[in-house]
Amino acid sequence: MPIQIEEYVREDGSNPYQAWFNALDAQAAAKVTVAKARMELGNTSNIEWFRGIGEYKIDWGPGYRIYLAQDGAALIVLFGGSSKKGQQKAIDQAVLLHEEYKARKKRLAAAPKVQGKGKDMNR
Repeated sequence: MPIQIEEYVREDGSNPYQAWFNALDAQAAAKVTVAKARMELGNTSNIEWFRGIGEYKIDWGPGYRIYLAQDGAALIVLFGGSSKKGQQKAIDQAVLLHEEYKARKKRLAAAPKVQGKGKDMNR
């Protein structure tokens, strides 16, 4: 079953996953891109789940990881990544970003819907 993959964008517009990805060299970026494509195809066998998040392990080079969370059956949200060396700091950051994501989603769901969409709001 195909899975939709989205990168988490914070309220300030920053994208922690993209910042991490952009800092990778070309070979590492290619490995991460393949891992992302595998997840999109539904292959989540390399993901270990803990503390409410997942860690996709890439067995190459310094042991790259992608940190993510599942939101429903068909959506994975990417929070960032690291090598094995920076793993604990990246896990802690991903857990915080996941909490931020859930709180923001809850707040947006509770926000009142705009009435009169498509009508002249100046009357």
